[in-house]
Amino acid sequence: MPDNRLLQNVAEKLGEKSPDHIRILMGFDGFVDEVVHVVGKRYNNEEYERLNYMEEYGRKICEAAGLSFNIEMVPVQRKLGGNGPIMANSLASHGCHITYIGALGKEYVHPVFQELTQKVKAISISNPGYTDAIEFLDGKIISSKLEPLKDVNWKNLKEKVGVDTLVKCMDESDMIGFENWTLVVGTSDIWKHILDEVVPKMTKQDRKPLFVDLADPEKRDKKDILEALKYLEQFEGKFETILGLNEKEAYEIAQLFGKEKAQFSDVLETAEFLREQIKISMIVVHPVKQACVVGREGKFLVDGPYCSTPKLTTGAGDNFNAGFVLGKMLGLTCEEALVTGVANSGFYVRNARSASCEELRQFIIDWSHGTI
Repeated sequence: MPDNRLLQNVAEKLGEKSPDHIRILMGFDGFVDEVVHVVGKRYNNEEYERLNYMEEYGRKICEAAGLSFNIEMVPVQRKLGGNGPIMANSLASHGCHITYIGALGKEYVHPVFQELTQKVKAISISNPGYTDAIEFLDGKIISSKLEPLKDVNWKNLKEKVGVDTLVKCMDESDMIGFENWTLVVGTSDIWKHILDEVVPKMTKQDRKPLFVDLADPEKRDKKDILEALKYLEQFEGKFETILGLNEKEAYEIAQLFGKEKAQFSDVLETAEFLREQIKISMIVVHPVKQACVVGREGKFLVDGPYCSTPKLTTGAGDNFNAGFVLGKMLGLTCEEALVTGVANSGFYVRNARSASCEELRQFIIDWSHGTI
């Protein structure tokens, strides 16, 4: 648990500051998420025993190798999904003004995004992808269907939004977020055209934050990942570029630069190494139980309010990212922004929804009192 004084300082600052002046442009993904649990033992139509841990599920699969077996999934919740929409929804819940460009529906906005579109200015450029989020107490398996996201490309972005509108949106935003590079395969090409056609037309010279989430790039080719990281370095010329990673992603990116997980003493050392390799402003890493940041302010690590029995984990990382960004945009230090990040995620996994700014403040107060 972080020092009580740190938690109290953060809660006090949240009480003094309002996010209602913050303007954010985000894109470009969108998914319909169905959260499911795996049945271990079925007793009757209503009662079953859930598989709680990923190892149990993996063991069942391995034991059935060469044979076959049936697995039952119980739908728990259908919700908006995708790194961008979940993060945007959290920031909008805090009161930020969001413009979201992404895959929310082609002919009409999909019903799971209706609540989001009431809180943000939404521009949809394709149908959403679909995801089964198979949740366990110690992690989750994200099984996605990506075909509609082929339409998330520069051609459609240019036709449906327009270069001049993009320039205006980026100029008027206090922060920009590009999420889910891995599953939106056309993202690197979009970035290239934004750098070539949009950024040169921007009139405001302030180095506003640009937050990027690659989103589990393991399945993408090494050459493509390294190319994406080079684009981030190009954005650094105009923006304060921030790369957000979970623990698994941090070690995978480090491996691309020649260092294995076993060579690091902890995740903070990994983040330091990554910032030496990737010439951008900030690296943020959020393992399940803590989070760290390395940037110009220095290096910081804070423990989070770990929850052993979460109601919902799909989107926890996106809510961390939203909380961290919220803290930075409110003028908090990097260490304090880590607190708003882990607390925002901690509220989400306990309540299966994103917090308001006041709920986040109260959660941090309760955390400092040891009552969560």
